[in-house]
Amino acid sequence: MTELVHLEVDAGRATITLDSPSNRNALSAQLRRELHAHLETALDDDAVRVIVLTHTGSVFCSGMDLRESRGAGSGDQGVREFPAILQLLWTSPKPVVARLAGPARAGGVGLVAACDIAVAARAGGDTKGATFAFSEVRIGVVPAVISVTVLPRLLPRAAHELMLTGEVVDADRAAAVGLLNAAVDPGELDAAVDRYVGMLALGAPHALAATKEMLRRTPAEDMAAEFDAMLALSAEFFASEEGQEGMAAFAEKRPPRWAPPS
Repeated sequence: MTELVHLEVDAGRATITLDSPSNRNALSAQLRRELHAHLETALDDDAVRVIVLTHTGSVFCSGMDLRESRGAGSGDQGVREFPAILQLLWTSPKPVVARLAGPARAGGVGLVAACDIAVAARAGGDTKGATFAFSEVRIGVVPAVISVTVLPRLLPRAAHELMLTGEVVDADRAAAVGLLNAAVDPGELDAAVDRYVGMLALGAPHALAATKEMLRRTPAEDMAAEFDAMLALSAEFFASEEGQEGMAAFAEKRPPRWAPPS
């Protein structure tokens, strides 16, 4: 059986590539299974500092494989692994960057939203660029599972507009409403991704993981309690091995031990 998702690790970067272009990188059972496995491998590899999720072909991900979903009952649409994939991306202690040179639809948009950083190419020259749509309502279903990762990203008005209409929007609009960090010209896509990966690699691994966890937490309703929790977190990391190394490196005008060679 031909592998539909590939993993390559080089210089601290794990690149996970969706490679089912003939099926528009649809989230088939095989693709979901391999994507989940490669994510777990990358997360378990101490050499990996940053994960990049990308694709071959002209489409990033067209969403669920509808050929597999047709005829499925309400208890099993063949998507039970998909929430686990979104959760792995969302809770990954390592930063995850999505790189899109082509469209994302439905579940594909959920993958983009689950990543920490997302960069997509605009249309330009012979390249159609990345576009985005929540096409679920147009085929009689609901963007329910992906809403868990998408709604924290999108502006509320945009979420209502795009999920209810199914309208296709380009990369610039997706960036404007919070789904992307950056929309760039096609020739600048790899450089933009490299820039983000390079900056993320400068962060201390445990500090990055703790910062991601902090960003996901629900703040306490009481401000004093929230300050107490954040003071404890801050003190923990100032006293940590990473914190002490980072401050020493700053004072000595040298890179910290975790930084990649310059």
